Amino acid sequence: MSENRIYLEGRGAIVTGGASGIGFSIVKRLSNSGANVCILDLDQEAIDIAVDKIDSPAVSGLKCDVSDVDSVKNAVKLSKKKLISIDIAVNNAGISGPNTTSWEYPIESWQEVISTNLTGTFLVSRAVIPIMLKAGYGRIVNIASVAGKDGNPKAPAYSASKAGVIGLTKVLGKELAETNIMVNCVTPAAVKTAIFEQMTQEHINFMLSKIPMKRFGETTEVAALVAWLCSEECSFSTGGVFDLSGGRSTY
Repeated sequence: MSENRIYLEGRGAIVTGGASGIGFSIVKRLSNSGANVCILDLDQEAIDIAVDKIDSPAVSGLKCDVSDVDSVKNAVKLSKKKLISIDIAVNNAGISGPNTTSWEYPIESWQEVISTNLTGTFLVSRAVIPIMLKAGYGRIVNIASVAGKDGNPKAPAYSASKAGVIGLTKVLGKELAETNIMVNCVTPAAVKTAIFEQMTQEHINFMLSKIPMKRFGETTEVAALVAWLCSEECSFSTGGVFDLSGGRSTY
């Protein structure tokens, strides 16, 4: 499939969880479109591998735990030094947690998933918005999930966290509506990445059965939509929820 080049020349972007999976495809797409990108990821080894794979002076990386406020503050500060400006923030870091019923779900797993997926999105957004307000420009894209709209059985923390990301996106969109900062989220159906390793085969089969196209999404398909949402052309969409569900979503 040919790739359209979205114009992002000279823009500075951070992508959380950008060392692998959907995040890595987003980093590649943004850098191919002219952006300078800093990967924020918990895994330093994965960051190094990702930066080497892309092999571009426009791509760098920093270790960051998005669930920790001090780690986020420090990573955003250092990213701004590397990039000069932070015009784009993609909140992609996420974990699935175990697959079990809500009443059997481990409390520590619930807290870990919520902290990474929802609190992490909040903390990064909270850190970058003042920078964007000062600059008079910004694009924030949050990676949610169709599970946040429909609710996937035996994935209570993941579903709840992604529903929270959708809600937060709508709040930020309204709060920033009179600025030149657009905040949107993407709700993919299942995309086959390393996150599948955290799931049971039963749960993977369930997700596939819900998709009318009868296939999983590709990371590059997510990256294509995200790239447009990160661009100046996305100028009248904010607080929006953009589906990538292979026909699954009905609203």
